Amino acid sequence: MIVTHIEEISKSKVKVTFDQDMILTIYKGELKTFHIKENETIEQEELDQLIQVLKKRAKLRCMNLLKSRDYTVYQLKSKLRDNGYPDEIADCAIEYVASYGYVDDARYAHAYIESASKTKSHRQIENDLVRKGVDKQIILSAFAQLMQEQDEDTEEELIRQYLVKKHYDRSSASYEERRKMIAFLYRKGYFVKSENELGRKDKLE
Repeated sequence: MIVTHIEEISKSKVKVTFDQDMILTIYKGELKTFHIKENETIEQEELDQLIQVLKKRAKLRCMNLLKSRDYTVYQLKSKLRDNGYPDEIADCAIEYVASYGYVDDARYAHAYIESASKTKSHRQIENDLVRKGVDKQIILSAFAQLMQEQDEDTEEELIRQYLVKKHYDRSSASYEERRKMIAFLYRKGYFVKSENELGRKDKLE
């Protein structure tokens, strides 16, 4: 494989581009260690050794990131990409930490829903998790599991709190007041099927 370009990206690191659309970010000292020079061929054995070094480094990077907080697979991969690791190496590192249970999207979704449901609607939570790269089926399964574990519907409780805060009287609210409240709740991520639903005490009491 031929080294087509070497670019300095910091005082200690360079980006090395190869002729087969592979780009590796390495330390400057590794240029000498693995005999990497621009417009010259790198021996396959040395390239394989370099990739093994980077895989080990990526695994350690994952472990260090996960010490301080949980990540989804998507978030962790994005972090590794930002650090210059190609997908092949990033996937290897994530597979490693996942094998020990250090990264688990199902566990992440369960914990996030349990925490966020105290202040957010189901729709807001789902959108948050989708942005974090969690598969929708995993999200739905986590919601279903939590509904079995919890005795009360936290979303209905949040709606009650909003109604009290807005001084909304369900027994005397006009059609227009109901429509305004539905629009308000919708913007907050809550879905009310009809104007009449906010006027029926048995729905939310």
